[in-house]
Amino acid sequence: MVDKNYCMSAYCVFRNIPKDDMEFADGLHHAKDICYPEEKKVAVTTADDIARAYRKAFEEMRDVKLGIMLSGGMDSACLAAFMKPDTDAYTFRFLGGKFRQDDLHRAEQFANKYQLHLHYVDVDWSVVEKNVDILMKRKGEPVHPIEPQVYETAIQAKEDGVEMMVAADGSDLVFGGMDLMLSKDWEYDEWIEFFTFLDPFKVLKEPVSMDHIFAPYKLDDNKIDYMTFMEEVFAHESNGVFCNAFIAAEMKYTPYYDPSGMVKMAEPLDLNRVRNGESKYLIRELFKKCYPEFPIPEKVPMPRPVDYYFENWKGPKRPEFREDINLDEYTGNQKWQMWCLERFLDMLERRG
Repeated sequence: MVDKNYCMSAYCVFRNIPKDDMEFADGLHHAKDICYPEEKKVAVTTADDIARAYRKAFEEMRDVKLGIMLSGGMDSACLAAFMKPDTDAYTFRFLGGKFRQDDLHRAEQFANKYQLHLHYVDVDWSVVEKNVDILMKRKGEPVHPIEPQVYETAIQAKEDGVEMMVAADGSDLVFGGMDLMLSKDWEYDEWIEFFTFLDPFKVLKEPVSMDHIFAPYKLDDNKIDYMTFMEEVFAHESNGVFCNAFIAAEMKYTPYYDPSGMVKMAEPLDLNRVRNGESKYLIRELFKKCYPEFPIPEKVPMPRPVDYYFENWKGPKRPEFREDINLDEYTGNQKWQMWCLERFLDMLERRG
């Protein structure tokens, strides 16, 4: 079903279109993510269980030339510890290396410890503009702000002979890394307000409510089953980012390889530990085993200098957007959504 207004609001709220049968335009089909089958996931209880699962997963791929997206965080660092020496590793570098220098330094240390061949992927606004239309065309909707840089990594890795990329996308959801989302048992309306990335009623002239996406998770006491919501709604947005970028790059094997998403917790997540400063407590234990000489890096989002990119942006001009948007109220990530949605709508017009 074609409903441009619905899809615009969905992108604002979720950064994707969660309903498979809704499209921006005739003949356009937004791409779906590709999930690892639940029945194939390995149940783990300890850090040693995770280590065995990771080791086995990489052994099964021994005949494929892998590359890894290596950040300064513990998720990709733990995967890197089980990869073959001389594996190509790729780290984002923004603004000539002036942005998030601590991340760059840790990635260098991780690569040196396990003898990985580290490459920098230099990203600036020109890279974003070069890649974003390619990604939106394939996805059939506006994209997440990290997709252009992931795509740039894939292109560079492909030129280096890498056949499939490794990304630690699943770790946060599997092991309790979304500490803000898990910080409490949420009231229904409170969760909607918290989770909404960009309120369509504040930026669009014809917004559409997304309450029907949240409603199936509402509980009798006005709470919400936010854990199931994260698994069934949020996880697809995150996974779809990497699927789209790697498939668009046309690497030999796609979409990507993620041993952290090929396991599951054998026991319920200990929310008390997460809420008391031990997010991803099993991954913390694994990191200590793999990097005993390093302090545990605290969780930070994948870097993207969107505040810098949109510091002087004047806002959207298309008629679908309200004229009274106060840009001072919005973060760089929210400005990206408005900018990307407007660019996508322009692309639809050119498409005819």
